[in-house]
Amino acid sequence: MRIFILGTGRMGAWLAEELCWNHEVWVHDSDLIKMKYFIKVNRILSLDELDAVKPELFINCVSLGATTESFDAVFPHLPQDCIISDIASVKNGLEDYYAKSGRPFVSSHPMFGPTLANFRDLHDESAIIISESCEKGKAFFREFYSGLNIRIFNYSFKEHDRTVAYSLATPFASSMVFAACMKKQDAPGTNFKRHMAIAKGLLAEDDRLLTEIMFNQFTIRQLELINSKLAYLSHIIGQHDYEEMKKFLDTLRSNIA
Repeated sequence: MRIFILGTGRMGAWLAEELCWNHEVWVHDSDLIKMKYFIKVNRILSLDELDAVKPELFINCVSLGATTESFDAVFPHLPQDCIISDIASVKNGLEDYYAKSGRPFVSSHPMFGPTLANFRDLHDESAIIISESCEKGKAFFREFYSGLNIRIFNYSFKEHDRTVAYSLATPFASSMVFAACMKKQDAPGTNFKRHMAIAKGLLAEDDRLLTEIMFNQFTIRQLELINSKLAYLSHIIGQHDYEEMKKFLDTLRSNIA
């Protein structure tokens, strides 16, 4: 298949490097230096060059806030039957955009970040394929993710964003609060160092990516839940209520069992 990838950040570069062994891959990035070290991948310096390629699949890997704008820029250079796709972490608004485009589409989300994931071994990682996508597009990404032993889940656009609010925004918020309360530790314990490593990994991500995930329409409900649990814990601690603390800890163990 002829595939065009726009955006060669860490995820875009990963896709290009994986897909180029079984497909013809072209890439473009506004920062031309990012395309310098690819092998088996064709580089496009201008979108006008895309006219001659006639890609069958276009994967949009630009930063989250520029997704629809980038689609608009590339559409004039694509055949009408080219499948368009994204790997955005938040899908809010994309369902309507795809419907208005009149083009076949596939939307998916690799649920692993480029900072903390081990790209050499992804068997413990997951990916979501949006159920409203076209069948050919879903089959392509299903085969791709399966070939890397990635677990695949099929969610609607709305189900995806609810899942992201729970599985990404909740731990992100916890790490942000941890970092917000940070002070120098001369003798950090093991748990502290582990939390520190997670926080550093999170804050190494792109600011726009973190912002868009936290601005997901379903995130605020998760933050309200966190606040209520913190208030409950504060009450237990303030009262030195050993019996209630035991119940609370038992509930936590049950939740993560």
